[in-house]
Amino acid sequence: MSKTIQRIAVPTADGSTTLYIPQWDEHYHSVHGAVQESNHVFIHAGLLFYLESNANKSPIHILEIGLGTGLNALLTAKIAAEKKCSIHYTALEAYPLSDAEINLLDFSSAAGISDDTILKNIHASVWEQEEKINDCMQLCKHAKKLEDWQPSQSYDIIYFDAFAPSVQPELWNDAIFQKLFEASCSGTVLITYCVKGAVRRAMQAAGWQVKKIPGPPGKREMTRAIRP
Repeated sequence: MSKTIQRIAVPTADGSTTLYIPQWDEHYHSVHGAVQESNHVFIHAGLLFYLESNANKSPIHILEIGLGTGLNALLTAKIAAEKKCSIHYTALEAYPLSDAEINLLDFSSAAGISDDTILKNIHASVWEQEEKINDCMQLCKHAKKLEDWQPSQSYDIIYFDAFAPSVQPELWNDAIFQKLFEASCSGTVLITYCVKGAVRRAMQAAGWQVKKIPGPPGKREMTRAIRP
């Protein structure tokens, strides 16, 4: 993938924006609602699902594959503040957005956030260094590919938000899900929008227990995997 990919902002149905890459015909988020999709897939089916059984876990370690616009991190920081839970958030992003592209993003109203300070903190934080995003969340961003990254700890929740297998096939195979399995612990939740059979079989081959669950508006199903 080229680092000089073109991204343009497009509105989505819930009033938030997403970015679109014309040469791949790929959106960063659903046009049915960027915030709505991220809340459904990663917050409700991932973070809040995990908290139901691990309310006293502190801190919670989250790994995101594909920081992208920072929307998942933004919504996670919001929940961390509301629930008063400590979160250490690690995000990988091989192709960071430019300042101009970041300025095109508008999530605050749809996300129920009164200002954009948290999103600015997410994108302004120094790479390869843990920094405070709000009183409840620390963020460490790594500007590298998942294939090249070596985990130094285990994670409780994994947001697998890479581009689709048709665009990034190298990120949806047995070896990748084995690597993530080894970077997890008993009870770790891996959540993704993708429900392709080949992807679910790759997860199962690595040892994950895989389940299809209802998807967000515009998508019938999604996948949640748990490490036994």
